[in-house]
Amino acid sequence: MSALEPGVAQAKRPSLFGRMYAWIERSARHPRAEWILVAVCIAEASFFPIPPDVMLAPMALERPRAWLRLGTIATLASVVGGIGGWFIGHYLIIQVLPLLQHLGYGPAYETTKAFFAKYGVWAIIVKGATPIPYKIVTITAGAVSMPLLPFVLASFVGRGMRFYLVAGAVRLAGPKVQPWLAKYIDVIGWVFVGLLVAGFLWFAR
Repeated sequence: MSALEPGVAQAKRPSLFGRMYAWIERSARHPRAEWILVAVCIAEASFFPIPPDVMLAPMALERPRAWLRLGTIATLASVVGGIGGWFIGHYLIIQVLPLLQHLGYGPAYETTKAFFAKYGVWAIIVKGATPIPYKIVTITAGAVSMPLLPFVLASFVGRGMRFYLVAGAVRLAGPKVQPWLAKYIDVIGWVFVGLLVAGFLWFAR
């Protein structure tokens, strides 16, 4: 005889991305969600591996009227974190470089240096708006002694383009996207991982 009562389905264990999405949803509803977003944006710009978009999008979904405010918070916090990354690169690159190489960021660092030498502040704008790890951009900018003021201004443009686009797109999609997102979160998660890896490999080459 089955341990389950007839007609009662066994509960399905949440997937990896399902658990992450549930945690993000809870965090987005937290009374101090904006401060969590600030912390994630600052940390991601210098050392944290998870992009702020995973926090920003659910918050914009929960508070669609505040999408502009949320995009601004993410942009400002990311630029502040980027300044921290610039100082790390400018003053500590000798100490940090072995760690970057150990984590597999060595080729990306060398490629970014060449990209900066060719395109200057435009590299900050372009890279800041893409899924490429922003910490590599900020640390490299400091390591090559890019002037701080142009770096900050370019960071505002690049990060602003990205975060306002994310928050605005979620605002336009509206609450109707939430059930669809919950249903296909695993597919979306693995596709995002695949795109991130592909983009990183392309960038490293």
